[in-house]
Amino acid sequence: MDNKIKNKIESISFWKSDISIQIIDGGITNQNFLVTEDLKKYVVRLGDDIPEHLISRSNELAVSKAAASVGISPSISYHEKGLLILEYIESKTLSKEGVKKKLRDIIPLIKKIHYEIPKNLYGQSLIFWVFHVIKNYANFLNNNKSRHKKRLSEILKKSHLIEKKSAPYEIVFSHNDLLPGNFLDDGSKLWVIDWEYAGFNTPLFDLGGLSSNNNFNLKEEIFLLENYFEKKINDELLSKYNSLKCASLLRETMWSMVSEITSKINFDYANYTEENLIKFNEVYKNLDF
Repeated sequence: MDNKIKNKIESISFWKSDISIQIIDGGITNQNFLVTEDLKKYVVRLGDDIPEHLISRSNELAVSKAAASVGISPSISYHEKGLLILEYIESKTLSKEGVKKKLRDIIPLIKKIHYEIPKNLYGQSLIFWVFHVIKNYANFLNNNKSRHKKRLSEILKKSHLIEKKSAPYEIVFSHNDLLPGNFLDDGSKLWVIDWEYAGFNTPLFDLGGLSSNNNFNLKEEIFLLENYFEKKINDELLSKYNSLKCASLLRETMWSMVSEITSKINFDYANYTEENLIKFNEVYKNLDF
C-alpha cells in the first residue's frame, strides 16, 4: 500500500485507537479500504470530484445519506473532503450470475431507489442525462487527443438517433451504474453501494444498464420489465427499453475511453472499451430506426 495513502487514512480524526488497513480490490474509479478499529470494521472510500466523468462528491454524499435512510445502503460514519467512512456490511459482492439469480429481489430494490430515495434527498441534486454525458465525453476525448478521436463523429450521430427514438421520458431518481459489484448480499438482504453517478433519469436507463452489465437474455429482460412495470410489455415500451439499453452501453464505452486517458487505477480500460463497443454495436444494429 502507498505510504501516502496509509498515512492519510491513519490521520483521519474519526479514529479513537489504532487501526489496521486492507485494500479492497475491484474498484475501477475509486480506492476503497477495509479498516478495523477495536474489532469494528469500516469501509474508507477515497475519491475527489472527477470533472471529466461529471462526478460531484457532494452529490454522492447527499445520495448516500438518502439511500442509507431508506435502508438500502450502508450508513455514513464520517466524511470530509475526498473521503467517506461507511458502515461495513459483512456480505458477498454479487457476480453477473448472482444478479440473475437474485433478480426477483433486485427489482423491488430498484423501485425503492427510483421512488423512495427522492423522498429523503435534500439539497442540490443532479440530473444524469446519458445523452449529455455522451456529448461531454466526446468533447473531452476530442480535446485530449484520444486514440478514439476518429470514432466520435459516428458515435454522436448514433447517440442523436437513439435520443430521438427513446423520447418521451418518465423521470425518476436513478443509480445509473448498476454493475454486479455494486450489489451486496449479506445472506438475508441485498444492499446497493456506490452513488457517485446517481441523479434523476429515466427508469429505463437503470433497467437497460442492469441488463447490459449482467448479460441478460431476452427471457430475463422480459421478466425484468414485466415485474418492474407490473404489466405485460408492449412493443413501444420494449423499443424504448432497447434504445436506453443501447445508450447505457455507449455511455459505458465512452466512460472507458476517457478512463484510458485519465485513470491511474491498474485496470485494462482499453480492453474494457472494446468489449463494450462490441456489445453496443450488437444492440444498435437491432434497433428499428
